[in-house]
Amino acid sequence: MLTDATADLTWAVLLALARHIAKGDTWIRTGDWPGWTPTQLLGADVSGKTLGIVGMGRIGQAVAQRASGFRMSVIYAGRHPVPTPPGLTWEWHPLDTVLAKSDFLSLHVPLTGTTRHLIGRRELRLMKPTAYLINTSRGPVIDEAALVSALEAHTIAGAGLDVYEHEPMVSAGLITLPNVVLLPHLGSATLETRVRMGLICLDNIAAVLGGRPAPNRVN
Repeated sequence: MLTDATADLTWAVLLALARHIAKGDTWIRTGDWPGWTPTQLLGADVSGKTLGIVGMGRIGQAVAQRASGFRMSVIYAGRHPVPTPPGLTWEWHPLDTVLAKSDFLSLHVPLTGTTRHLIGRRELRLMKPTAYLINTSRGPVIDEAALVSALEAHTIAGAGLDVYEHEPMVSAGLITLPNVVLLPHLGSATLETRVRMGLICLDNIAAVLGGRPAPNRVN
């Protein structure tokens, strides 16, 4: 239900990071654009780069499928390898290898005892200094203090976040950094997705009131 909306948003964040879209928009709105220059807001190519995915569930796989349009190599870390769709090449690797090889790293894991602070100081130091980190999963998967330090030190090139460790609070350190894109938890925020969510809720309510099991019960 949330898969496509969240995967699409992940790509929006990735492209915004790579091409300084948010910063360019701000320049225009504030009147700070000095006019075109050849070195202005130089970004990074996306096509042909390596996309690393941590967590290859439904959303992770949807993000990976979209990478084919950009001719990207896809590597991923997860509990086990997953079947690769025909015509695509996805490579399973241990997390440390994915961290070290990725130009763009996207997180798609649930928050559990083992994934809390999955990405911390050690993991960030394994990444390329030109790499970008994207998180549209759960905020506490990243040690936010470690991320701020890594961004300040240019240990990585930038980060795009839709979720935060202490949501709705956002670290002041993140807000003041120029190499981040920050969104207010928009992962499923499309009209179509929210309508489907509402209809599923109604189906579950109707089932329970009719004496039937809820079709989408959690436990």
